[in-house]
Amino acid sequence: MKSNETLQKEVQDAIKWEPLLNAAEIGVTAKDGVITLSGNVDSYVKKVEAETAAKNVAGVKAVAENIKVHFESSFSKNDTEIATEIVSAWKWNWNWNVPDSKLKVKVETGWVTLEGEVEWNYQKEAARKSVEKLTGVKGVTNNILIKSGYKDAVEEVAIERAFRRSWSINDNDVKVSVNHNNVKLSGSVTSLYQKDEAARLAWNTPGVYSVDNELSVVYN
Repeated sequence: MKSNETLQKEVQDAIKWEPLLNAAEIGVTAKDGVITLSGNVDSYVKKVEAETAAKNVAGVKAVAENIKVHFESSFSKNDTEIATEIVSAWKWNWNWNVPDSKLKVKVETGWVTLEGEVEWNYQKEAARKSVEKLTGVKGVTNNILIKSGYKDAVEEVAIERAFRRSWSINDNDVKVSVNHNNVKLSGSVTSLYQKDEAARLAWNTPGVYSVDNELSVVYN
């Protein structure tokens, strides 16, 4: 186990390494593998980058993210302007693969809530990512549901094979259980990156409606 001081320094260094981030804006504290981020940034995407940088540091078991997004008055937008830009981004940027006709967006004081249904998790994530970089956005709640046209029950073996193909996951420590189209992951991994990667691979399985990620992070 790394000391609190060592882990704090490594997370600070990881944040400095990200081109988008100004380390002076973000405070880092560490206690028993739990990282707390605080401070102010001028865009939501910087908030996401800081959390991702912290998660990817070996030894981090959890991240508590208290970063606030504050815009200069010249960059502020009202909720109607933000909502209009989101709809336009979904409609015109085909690279996102977002089925905009099935989605709804609500904006309240800069906080965006996404709702609706898509067939794949990558579409849900694409809808979120298309919002993150827009000026005026202070946060995103992604309530989009997965409703796959794939009717067969998900097979545990398909997900287990995906884990075995991955260099980053020790599949011997991860247990997969499936209830028709719902997946539950339990056991342990050695980093938050591995935990997120396991969930991503499970979501990529055709027919998955939900992933309950109960993997614990045990850093050796």
